[in-house]
Amino acid sequence: MANDREILREIWEGKLPICFRLDSEEVADVREPDPFYLMIPRLSYFPLVTDKIKRHFLKYVDSEKSEQEMWLEYNGQPLKWHYPIGVLFDLLFDKDELLPWNIIVHFDKFPETEVFRFSNKDMVESYFMSCLKEADVMKHRGQIAGSMQKKDHNQLWLGLQNDKFDQFWAVNRKLMEATSDHEYFKYIPFRCYFDNGYRQKLVKPIAENGAKKTLQDLIKEMFSDRPEVQVKTHGLILPLDTPLQWLSEHMSYPDNFLHLCII
Repeated sequence: MANDREILREIWEGKLPICFRLDSEEVADVREPDPFYLMIPRLSYFPLVTDKIKRHFLKYVDSEKSEQEMWLEYNGQPLKWHYPIGVLFDLLFDKDELLPWNIIVHFDKFPETEVFRFSNKDMVESYFMSCLKEADVMKHRGQIAGSMQKKDHNQLWLGLQNDKFDQFWAVNRKLMEATSDHEYFKYIPFRCYFDNGYRQKLVKPIAENGAKKTLQDLIKEMFSDRPEVQVKTHGLILPLDTPLQWLSEHMSYPDNFLHLCII
């Protein structure tokens, strides 16, 4: 059971200062729009927090483009909607750059080959719940998520969408408990991000001899050719001797996956 509640809350409350600017080539008004500043939860997804941004910039773009799907760019790279915001930041932010994170807003030339379309929040919810169920299959053979009622799924989603820690964790704690007949998860749900994608595989939290596996063990299984790497999540460089079970219980994102950026 995830029992270090202070750690869970600290991670939940992690936010990023972001400055959004409309692409100068898309400004159709005589005035340049002011940038839009927000403090945004690391654990959220951009489609859940960008309604205000869209409203702020729409009046400055051509009316024909205003109906098109908005997309975001950082340093020339389109931002993937389906990655949690904190993962995008840890993966892409230039450490030599000062905060706030400067992101360019677009309403034209959607990068079809690089970014999935998320035209509404229902699609984001569907994707999120799919990831959460996938994680539960790895941890509990799908027994926990499968036995939940629709109201439990709704509570998880609304807790994330509305940034309500207690509402979310009242249900999510069930997904973070080992089952009555197993002290550990069957497998650890995780994704290792590097370059422009991620890698995952089935990794158990316990070795054949009964020893607890650590992050170092996971790295050896995933990157046998790159043993000397650093791993970042939630803006933190993780100690490689951290047990995988503890990491999964306390450092997972709301979709119940560990999102590990390899640097």
